[in-house]
Amino acid sequence: MRKRTQSREIALKILYQIDIAPQDAKAALDDFLNHNEDLGADIKEFSHKLVVGTRNNLEAIDKNITKFADNWELKRMAIVDRNILRLACFELMFLEDIPSKVTINEAVELAKKYGGIDSGKFINGVLDKINKEDIKKS
Repeated sequence: MRKRTQSREIALKILYQIDIAPQDAKAALDDFLNHNEDLGADIKEFSHKLVVGTRNNLEAIDKNITKFADNWELKRMAIVDRNILRLACFELMFLEDIPSKVTINEAVELAKKYGGIDSGKFINGVLDKINKEDIKKS
């Protein structure tokens, strides 16, 4: 598995954990990484960037997801889907060095692996709308 793909999986797991049992993002991240010491520094660094960046920009991220997820409220989305969208939306909005196609593809793959039957289609549809609006740093 590629390092950034692995980092995204770690970030998703931590964001999921924070969503179901609210806690400080840095504490949750440090706890996870301390129990997985065999991870490389680059994986830890990118995971940290994703988790902290997503949590620090949650209000703007959630606003955009809500705007483009037609007929869906954030609180009614599956927790996994909601956090995949948050993670990917953070990348689309704030990480300009990552091509949007890569972000969307990685999010869809996470949805297929961790979400429900239709999660991949749902994630792809919402992220495609967000990407077309070019919401960088809004």
